[in-house]
Amino acid sequence: MRVQFLFLCLYFSTLTAQTPSAYETKTQKMQAFKGYFNFFWDEKEGKIWLEIDKIDKEFLYVHSLPAGVGSNDIGLDRGQIGGQRVVKFMKSGAKILLVQPNYAYRALSPNADERQAVEQAFAQSVLWGFTVGEESKDKYLVDATAFLLTDVHGVSERLRQSQQGTYSLDASRSAIFMPRTKSFPKNTEFEATLTFTGKPEGEYIRSVTPTASAVTVREHHSFVELPDGNYKPRKADPRSGFIDIQFYDYATPISEPIEKRFILRHRLQKQDPTAALSDPVKPIVYYMDRGAPEPIKSALMEGAAWWNQAYEAAGYRNAFIVKELPEDADPMDVRYNLIQWVHRSTRGWSYGNAVTDPRTGEIIKGHVSLGSLRVRQDYLIAQGLLSPFETGKPADPRMQAMALARLRQLAAHEVGHTIGLQHNFAASVNNLSSVMDYPHPFVGITDLSRDNREGSGELDFSKTYDTKIGDWDKRMILYGYQDFPKEKDENQGLSDIIKENLKQGFLFISDQDARPEGGGHPHAHLWDNGKSAVDELIRLSKVRDLGLKKFGENSIPMGQPMAMLEQVLVPLYLSHRYQTEGAVKLIGGVNYSYAMRGDGQVTNTPVSPKEQNAALQAVLATIQPTFLEIPENIIKLIPPQPVDYERHRELFPTKTQLFFDPLTAAEVAAGNTIRLLLNDARLTRISEQHARFPNEQMDLLTYLHKIRTSIRVHSQLFPPLSIMQREIAFSTEKLFFNRLLQLAADKKGNTQVNAEVLYFLDRYFFDWEALKSNGDGKVGRVVKAGARLYINKTKLQDDKRNAHNNYLQTQLRYFTENPNEFKAPAPPIVPPGQPIGCYSED
Repeated sequence: MRVQFLFLCLYFSTLTAQTPSAYETKTQKMQAFKGYFNFFWDEKEGKIWLEIDKIDKEFLYVHSLPAGVGSNDIGLDRGQIGGQRVVKFMKSGAKILLVQPNYAYRALSPNADERQAVEQAFAQSVLWGFTVGEESKDKYLVDATAFLLTDVHGVSERLRQSQQGTYSLDASRSAIFMPRTKSFPKNTEFEATLTFTGKPEGEYIRSVTPTASAVTVREHHSFVELPDGNYKPRKADPRSGFIDIQFYDYATPISEPIEKRFILRHRLQKQDPTAALSDPVKPIVYYMDRGAPEPIKSALMEGAAWWNQAYEAAGYRNAFIVKELPEDADPMDVRYNLIQWVHRSTRGWSYGNAVTDPRTGEIIKGHVSLGSLRVRQDYLIAQGLLSPFETGKPADPRMQAMALARLRQLAAHEVGHTIGLQHNFAASVNNLSSVMDYPHPFVGITDLSRDNREGSGELDFSKTYDTKIGDWDKRMILYGYQDFPKEKDENQGLSDIIKENLKQGFLFISDQDARPEGGGHPHAHLWDNGKSAVDELIRLSKVRDLGLKKFGENSIPMGQPMAMLEQVLVPLYLSHRYQTEGAVKLIGGVNYSYAMRGDGQVTNTPVSPKEQNAALQAVLATIQPTFLEIPENIIKLIPPQPVDYERHRELFPTKTQLFFDPLTAAEVAAGNTIRLLLNDARLTRISEQHARFPNEQMDLLTYLHKIRTSIRVHSQLFPPLSIMQREIAFSTEKLFFNRLLQLAADKKGNTQVNAEVLYFLDRYFFDWEALKSNGDGKVGRVVKAGARLYINKTKLQDDKRNAHNNYLQTQLRYFTENPNEFKAPAPPIVPPGQPIGCYSED
């Protein structure tokens, strides 16, 4: 009996072992993918079954857009990294929840009760709920298809925000995209083809889709293993130049700030921390997109590799390496830091992003996106300056050389963001100390004298862009990546680095302080060059003048439509625009720094009256008719666009239907400068500085009078003008006048600025000097009747001038009678300029 019993037990045991479980039965007919998370593909049903074997274990969830829309204006690019969240699966009965803990509020304490108190005080987010299909030994099988087919990247919302239409996800036209759905040891990747349907309302979406009512993209979901606990976060310092993460630590003693900041950086350690120069335990390796063509690919790889210079200066040997992406590698694999070549229908920003650990700031994967059309803009800038296509001669090689030089700098810049660095827009003042600035191509003039007044007239392209990593960049890498020996106090070491930065005179000013709209820092500008923004504007204006003198048929290749000359002319004619932005910021400008108590840096000092006045004079020179006039020999070369060649936004706007419109081109340039001069924040700062220093700084009415005197057609300061130049002057004054009307009606502005602008407008026609007739020193008799001014026509016989004055008077009357309904005409749209080099985000 005993033997029989044992035999029966063995029999049933064998029978049981041979009988597959429900879990195995469910999965055995599906394609299995093994990795960080295992999953199964049911091709018949088109479903993904996810195996969840990590309950209550945190991981990183990242969404991205591997196949985008292709419009810079919409902003849904190929390879775009989206939100990053620390998440975990939590099980309750037959349901598994995907939960996002709230890491914005923490308690960095060994006390579990203290940590729990903070966790319970702030809301968490449940991102999805799954129903368990089958389970086996702490493994749970769930249908993840619906989750993977959601618009997690927010494509429909972005289309709505960009006014392209109201679109919704169409489930019948969406499916899992298996070629990019796979699992690796440290990350599991899912991708879905999603189609959004709706009524197209914008031109951007129509221009990039074959059928604009159906927009199909691909969205990607990444489940990434979080790094181990051996990484040590590094504290942030606003003077260091690093991007940081912020959170609130409720375990902080009440004597210390509760907000904490850690910098973003890759994990990098020396094999020998005591050595002055050591190999790293593991180098940082970046991989170049195989889809980039030559010679672009080599230029990008060369520029990205510049960062090894900075790491070497910080004591690392061979710490930063750039390679081509292996042929069998997947760019979504988190093990590969990627430099991606991105195509769009129009030129646009490049940017550097990163997958990071939100808990510590550790960078897990750097991801660079480089817009492919940007290099053509640099080529176009050089083309306009050189006019390089002489008949019977090869194209001037300096065009391609300049474009490739920019790509090297661009690659270094965007990689810089992915290793943790912010912009430094004050680097141009410090002898090009950082690739994290936005550089304008520096085109020299041979034998130019010190006062910028003489030169041989030859343009020098030998130093258009820098060819190395900057000194400030090396200091940043030292702060972020210096591997301190155990006996060295890290906080003291970091403090010493900052002190040395200040001692060496480095300036660091980033994004918000450098923007032209209302920005007022005298040294931080976008797309500028030189120690002095004013001197460089004067010098660059001479470069522009030389380019315009050479401009002609040789500015385009043989066989191109002559109408293409206009596209080459645009960046040349507007080449002063960014240096103008830099110079105008000195007006009402304030010198300051990201100072910390005790470091001795400047905190809040107005730019000197002398510098402000010099900046005003340099900027006003860019709206003189002689500066704005396009030479007749250029105008007569440019016909309307050929049939099927549409006028597009890279050309000047026109009010002459099909024809090139030189007057509107001048209005574009003048309007851009006047917008900068009459920025509401700038006017408020001028008033504030005069209130503080009434005997030194100019008041607002004086400032407005100086601008009006400079542009007024009838001012004695004007030299004799041609008819074309008078037309440009009339147009410029109208732009000035209409902008004043906008400021007077601005209910959000400073009320005293409103009052003084209104007063200035009311007195506009009472300045007798401004109403000089044709040089005879006599003035017309001005009579005011209500809000309308009448000019004695017997003394002012210029009908064009009277028509112009009548327009201004009528505008003022309409405004006075209906201030709430009046809308001043908007200036013509400026053709896109930024990026002339690299976004920002970045």
